[in-house]
Amino acid sequence: MKFKLLANTPMGLERVVANELESLGIETRLENGRVYFEGDERTIVETNMKLRTAERIRIIIGDFNVTTFDDLFEEVFRLPWSDVLGPDSEFPVTGRSHKSTLFSVPDVQRITKKAIVENLKKAFNMQGKLPETGARYKVDINILKDRALVTIDTSGDALHKRGYRVLQGDAPIKETLAASMLQLANYTGDNPLYDPFCGSGTIAIEAAMIARNIAPGSNRDFDSEKWDIIPQELWQEVRVKCEDEADYNKEVEIYASDIESRMIDISKRNADEVGLLDDIHFKTLDVHDLEVTHKNVQIITNPPYGERIGEAKAVEDMYRKIGRLMENDETLNVYLMTSNKEFELIIGKRATHRRKLFNGYIETTYYQYWGNRNGK
Repeated sequence: MKFKLLANTPMGLERVVANELESLGIETRLENGRVYFEGDERTIVETNMKLRTAERIRIIIGDFNVTTFDDLFEEVFRLPWSDVLGPDSEFPVTGRSHKSTLFSVPDVQRITKKAIVENLKKAFNMQGKLPETGARYKVDINILKDRALVTIDTSGDALHKRGYRVLQGDAPIKETLAASMLQLANYTGDNPLYDPFCGSGTIAIEAAMIARNIAPGSNRDFDSEKWDIIPQELWQEVRVKCEDEADYNKEVEIYASDIESRMIDISKRNADEVGLLDDIHFKTLDVHDLEVTHKNVQIITNPPYGERIGEAKAVEDMYRKIGRLMENDETLNVYLMTSNKEFELIIGKRATHRRKLFNGYIETTYYQYWGNRNGK
C-alpha cells in the first residue's frame, strides 16, 4: 500500500527532521510542525525505527475543508478506514480546533468517532457496538482555519521515548531535542564530545547512539507493530538490518559530567539500559574544574538557565567558564542551549550562528561557536 505520511516535529526543527528523511531517500514537504512525505509499509517501519528527531509518524487518511457537523460526518464516513483498521480495532479519537467554525473539540471528536464506527460496521457487515478489543489505532482530527486533517498514529508512545530512560533528573531534555542539538552540531562521533552539564545523560547517550549508528527505536515497541497491514516479518527484517548497520567497533570519546553525583548515578543507569555505559566517561565534576584535554572538541550541552531566584550569578559564572575554555583553545567548538538572552554579553564573544529552539515550552537560543580546525 502507498500512504501519505507526516512526521510531527518540534517547532523550528522541521528542516532537521526533513534532512533525516531525505537521507533515507524520501522526498519531503515542510509545514509548521510537520514534514510531509509518502511511502509504503516499509517506510512506516523504517521511519519509526530510525528517525532521531521526529516526534511521531502519522498516516494521513483525510484532508478536507469543513464548516458543519453534518459535512464532518459525511467526510469522515467516506474515508477508507477499512483499508487500515480491522473489525475489532481500538480507535480512540483525539481532536483540536483552531480558528475554525467547528470550535467544539468534544463534538468534533464525538462525530468523528461515530462516522468511523458506521464506516467499519458497513465495511465488515457488523451490527451493534464494535468490540474494540484489538490493536490500537490512535485517530487524530486537527481542524485549522476550517481545514481538517485526519491522521492515524503509527508510533504509539512519542518517538522521544526510546526505552532507555530508566530514571530522570529534575529538568530532563527530550531525547529528540538532544538528538536535534547533535545533528545541528554535525556530530558524527569523529571528534571528542564533552557535556559538562549532563543531567540524566541524554545528550551523551544520544551522541553514543549516533556515533555507533544505533537505531533510536531499536529498544522499544510501536502501535503499528500489532497492525494486520504490516507483516511481523517486516518489523523483524528491519530490526535485524538496523542491528547489522550498527558500528560497535568505532572508537568513541564522550565525556559527561555533572556537579551532582546523584545525576551521574542516574546517567549511568540510563546508559547501561541501552548498553552504552562503557562508551561514555561519566564523572562527578564542577564545571569550574573542567579541563579540556583534547583538540577539536565539541562541547554540546544544555546548562542551567538561571531562571530561579538567586541562581543568576552562579549560572553566569558557569557561562564565563565556558568562555574561558574557548579563549584557551581556538579549536574548541561550543554548542550551548539556554533561555538566557545575555549569554554572548556574559562571555564576551559573539556566536558563529544562533538558532531559536523550544525546550518544552521554554524559548531558548542555541548558540553555536565554531572552532578553528587548523588551530594548534
